[in-house]
Amino acid sequence: MSGPHEDSTPAEATPAGDTPPLVDSVPLFPSDVPPVPPLPAQPPYRRTRAAAREERRAEDRDDDFPEDTVPRPPAPSPASPSPSPAAPSPSGVVSPPPVTSAPASPAQVSPPPVSPAPVAPAPASPAPVSRPVDSPTPVPSAPITSATLASGPFTSAPPASAPPTSAPPMPSPGTPAFTSPPPAGIPAFSSAAASPPVTEPASRRALRERSSFLQQERPEEPAREGTRGVLNRLGFRVRPSAHEQSSRDDELAVSQHWPGPRTIAVVNGKGGAGKTPTTILLSAVFARYGGAGVLAWDNNQTRGTLGWRTDAGPHDRTLLELLPEVGRLLGTGAQSADLAQYMHHQPREKYDVLRSKPIRLAHENRLSPDDVDAIHAVAAKFYRLIIIDSGNDESDPMWLRMIDHADQLVVATTTRADHAEAGALLLEALEDRDERSARLAQQSVVVVSQADPKATPTEIENVVSGYRALARDVVSVPFDHEMVDGHLRYGALAKRTQRAWLAAAASVARGF
Repeated sequence: MSGPHEDSTPAEATPAGDTPPLVDSVPLFPSDVPPVPPLPAQPPYRRTRAAAREERRAEDRDDDFPEDTVPRPPAPSPASPSPSPAAPSPSGVVSPPPVTSAPASPAQVSPPPVSPAPVAPAPASPAPVSRPVDSPTPVPSAPITSATLASGPFTSAPPASAPPTSAPPMPSPGTPAFTSPPPAGIPAFSSAAASPPVTEPASRRALRERSSFLQQERPEEPAREGTRGVLNRLGFRVRPSAHEQSSRDDELAVSQHWPGPRTIAVVNGKGGAGKTPTTILLSAVFARYGGAGVLAWDNNQTRGTLGWRTDAGPHDRTLLELLPEVGRLLGTGAQSADLAQYMHHQPREKYDVLRSKPIRLAHENRLSPDDVDAIHAVAAKFYRLIIIDSGNDESDPMWLRMIDHADQLVVATTTRADHAEAGALLLEALEDRDERSARLAQQSVVVVSQADPKATPTEIENVVSGYRALARDVVSVPFDHEMVDGHLRYGALAKRTQRAWLAAAASVARGF
């Protein structure tokens, strides 16, 4: 009786007396698939499906074949010999011969899904089957019988009691081998899932928000004056007092250099109000603490006294000799040393003086606004700070042109009522002149000098308090005999007078 899978090739004759025992079924091999190599001889025992899976994972983590399927060798290369016929095993089960072939390329093998299905029993025929191998095809699973169990263990066959199940599809080249769902408790990974938003590390945010170690305040020096200074000289380290610290802050303010030149106009419409002493002592303070580059300029149509109260240089030239040389001094070839023949340097105080010519009459010293512009252009080229001593005529075009060049206004007055009133009227007149002049008046600094040694504190306070509503700051300077007559030097003043002028200069510097 011939079955559906009966081979048309005549089987070899079996010698008499060697009739093989009957078996329930014989594994069939399609005509286009090479025989399966024999399994290694192991003690016959039955393993569960889970045990086989764990053993397979432990033995070979890089296996490219899915679980529960029999590995199928690749197709032999054209140069490989044809497989030899299989010989029957002593137990009656046909054992296929070993096949040696070169590994197949991914283009040669693309196995489709394998689904095990029961195979109908075939007639007992000990004859081996030999078919030419063309291309790999699915291998149907054969039912396990007692005879097949006797030949050796089957690691990929399901248990006898378990119903046949569908095997997972074979992996295609370039894809992972294991495509089964992950075990329970392990989240599935999807390459198409959106990546979580990238957030900046907390340490980097803290670095951006914290303050830099390099941005530190200037170190505080220990006290140098009074009892605290004595303790520091003995080895202690005592902080300066409030008075000493305030003095240091004022010194720092007047020591600054600003981008571009600055011009200060010292004004009062009343003669004898202290304009010239204020110009001299402010120039001395700025030059002493801020360095060179300070000019005191006598911008006076009448007989200015700035040259009389300062040291004279090795010449007697004034601004009248400077005016004809303005074009040359503003040229590219001019140097700061070229001004030495027109300026009177103060060797002790380190600033320069540009004098007027007081020995001439007012009509002989007459200057125009253009002359003021020319002199200021030369001064601004070579000096960082220009302090101008003005005359008493507020309507003079020369005086008004000075206001147009000023960056800071200083009103000089004494404790006398007429001097104080003249200064207040000047500020009110500037507020009505134009917007820029009004701003100068509002940001002005008033220096109240105690010209009368008999002036009471109440009289001084009345003048100071009366100016607080008109100016940005008011500074009171105590009486000092060195300020009355003769040459005026900052170093010759008393300590408290020096401190008062330092405070006045610091107040002016804070207005820039």
